[in-house]
Amino acid sequence: MRNKRTSAHNIYESFSDIALLMLATFMFLLVTIIITSRVQEAYEMPRLKKELATAQADLKASEANRKRLLRDLGDLAGMNTDVQIDHVLETVGLNQGKGRKDFDLFVKGLKKLPGNNIHLVVDATGSMHGAVDFLIPVLRVIILRSGKDLDALTWFSDRRAETYRGTMGEMFDGLLKGAPFMGSSETIGEAFLRAEQNAPAPSAYLLIGDEASDDRINYHAIPSPVFTLPIGKKDPATSWEYKTLADKTGGRMLQLEFH
Repeated sequence: MRNKRTSAHNIYESFSDIALLMLATFMFLLVTIIITSRVQEAYEMPRLKKELATAQADLKASEANRKRLLRDLGDLAGMNTDVQIDHVLETVGLNQGKGRKDFDLFVKGLKKLPGNNIHLVVDATGSMHGAVDFLIPVLRVIILRSGKDLDALTWFSDRRAETYRGTMGEMFDGLLKGAPFMGSSETIGEAFLRAEQNAPAPSAYLLIGDEASDDRINYHAIPSPVFTLPIGKKDPATSWEYKTLADKTGGRMLQLEFH
């Protein structure tokens, strides 16, 4: 009888020891996780705060630029067309020399297009952020000088794309307020698919961007000629792709050097 009680007592002690061991192990793991989390937080927080401050500063600068640009566009509205054109081209360094000649040739080519409307396709990734200041006025001048109607405008970034239709002012306002000018993936192929889905085929598309596409462009599926305008740094890959896109769709490429 004593042996049975002793055995039962030993079993209970064993279970108790195992439970205590499991509890001690759990407590050790919990303390380790807390310590690790605190150490990681102490390391990550300064970096995250710095990145947040930088992002907030960029956003503030971007918002200020957009407000100033809208104000400038309002000022231009009071000028006649010729004065508007000269003012904008002078601002971006296209009012004299080779820049003005190239610009005039580009517009002359657009005038020769059959039909009367253009669909703008605009790169809205982060690399285009610095181009916002002069991009909208220049696009407006291109449309005015070409004598064509702006039928639709599509921006693209990181496989996202949005198309605007309406008056020229409404579409440019939509671009300013709706385009992210963030991201790093130039999905030009996706942009043309969306543009075709969201608006009727125009007389011509006009692609504005500064880097080669990160996805496949199905040239034969684009229903209208594509005129391309690569801006920014002279990059061989971008120039080759924009020229190929123009050539394969019956359009034309022009490189403009903005000051």
